[in-house]
Amino acid sequence: MPEELSSSAQKVQAALKELGYDYQVQEMPSATRTAPEAAATLGCQVDQIVKSLIFRTKHSGQAVLVAASGSNRVNEKALAARLGEPLERATPEFVRQQTGYAIGGVPPLGYANPVLAFIDEDLLQYNRVYAAGGTPHTIFGLAPADLVKMTGGEVINIK
Repeated sequence: MPEELSSSAQKVQAALKELGYDYQVQEMPSATRTAPEAAATLGCQVDQIVKSLIFRTKHSGQAVLVAASGSNRVNEKALAARLGEPLERATPEFVRQQTGYAIGGVPPLGYANPVLAFIDEDLLQYNRVYAAGGTPHTIFGLAPADLVKMTGGEVINIK
């Protein structure tokens, strides 16, 4: 593992520390951009990978984080109904502007701007899950209960 993390991964590590967590962001030898890549690299189930998906509400322009289990798809219509306005997929530029990170390495915390957060209830069945650490080659493991606390997210059925 390299001694120095990239600036994006350092931001995630600093955000974890600031919130009182001692989880360590790790540089991985191969890409962890997608849930299957991350699971293969870590030797865990795809379902243990936290996909930090960013959506944009159509009318108010609010950024919405859905921390989804690696194999699950978000039911966007159900989430839009819960929010009271339509959702749209965020552009890469919107994701970077709102979070400070590029798609493929978006962590579930340490964002440039506040977001509404939702956590996939399926993640809570595991003792440990793994989230992006700010780049397509960095991850950190954590307890699902801490994911809920650090994001301030509401636990929901995303399917």
